[in-house]
Amino acid sequence: MTQRKRDRTCTSVVTLRQIFVAAMFAVPVAIGSSACRGAEPTADAPAATAAGNRSPNATSGVRLQASQLKEVRIEELSNNAPANAIKATGTVEFNADRTAKLLPPVSGQVQNLAVNVGDTVRKNDVLFLLSSREVAAAVAEHQTSHKDFDLAEKIFARTSDLFEHQAASRMALEQSENERAKARSRVVQTEENLQVLGLDPRAEDETPRVQPRIPVRTPIDGTVIERNVTNGQFVGSETSPLVTIADLSSVWLQGDIFERDLRHISIGQKADVTTAAYPSDQFSAQVSRIASVVDSQTRTAKVRFLVANPGARLKPGMFASITLYLSDAASSLSVPAKAVFVENGRMFTYVQTGPQEFARREVETVASGSDRLRVVRGLKAGDRVISDGVLLLRQLEAESSAR
Repeated sequence: MTQRKRDRTCTSVVTLRQIFVAAMFAVPVAIGSSACRGAEPTADAPAATAAGNRSPNATSGVRLQASQLKEVRIEELSNNAPANAIKATGTVEFNADRTAKLLPPVSGQVQNLAVNVGDTVRKNDVLFLLSSREVAAAVAEHQTSHKDFDLAEKIFARTSDLFEHQAASRMALEQSENERAKARSRVVQTEENLQVLGLDPRAEDETPRVQPRIPVRTPIDGTVIERNVTNGQFVGSETSPLVTIADLSSVWLQGDIFERDLRHISIGQKADVTTAAYPSDQFSAQVSRIASVVDSQTRTAKVRFLVANPGARLKPGMFASITLYLSDAASSLSVPAKAVFVENGRMFTYVQTGPQEFARREVETVASGSDRLRVVRGLKAGDRVISDGVLLLRQLEAESSAR
């Protein structure tokens, strides 16, 4: 072998040896490099957290100095806290279910009018008498029907006696029986006419003299709120009421409720009512009717409340404030609206965990239309939360995370 060939062979051997050695050390190096790369994000994780990439479920603690405690307000949650409620306004109205509008049953002259607006009346009290020719005619017709019936009874009895002695035909007997039935039907009809006019048919039977006057009575207990007639006035069978009676022991309150709150309202829900006239008094009320339509301009619906009115202090036309308590509230646990803050689409509040320590806690709340929020999840009775001063704790928490 020549010298050149020997040199080429040695070079090849050296090259193969270098490749083998390099391959032996390549795997540990690669593994070490990979491990180093995996450790780099771990070293930078605190910095990322400081930049605001905090996990939504993370619980952060904040410690306040004694001087800082004076700058915040802490509230202990209780089931006796202000309940979830909706505020609204409305107008007092007469209770139409307890109002009577008296119309004249017949044409005639008003006599003995004994009531004025504001008077209190009892059921079946006589308000006035109505003297009418129609009444006189009805009474006379009733008396005549009784005389005709008495005559028909006598004819039937005589015909029956003759028929038994074969002195009258069966046809005559049947005819007298038919006349008696017609006369009895006429008596019943005239009695009903008198009852419609408010007269007692039995009293007319006992009184030989025709009484052309009928009493107009009130069908309910209440107060005279309107009188459109005077003594001696002639009235017809018109549609305008002569006297209006209202029972003021209860009134209606028509409230305007925003459509967003209608889902919380149902028939029978309780409410409290206050007025400017009696600011320190609360009147008990409940929902009696919910309108079927929403006003397109105000986006509100009419809700009727039945309100107890002791002493008749609530006057129709008054404005009133309504506090409607939600029946679907499983708990009255609530927090001030400014105690809750939103971060990354989630709601949090700060709960006291020690004398000077506080931790954020994720919560779920429902708006109630007031300055408080009803707690659905995340808090319980006895928890102490920051009700005022949340911004201070958020600032301290951010500074602590940045260090």
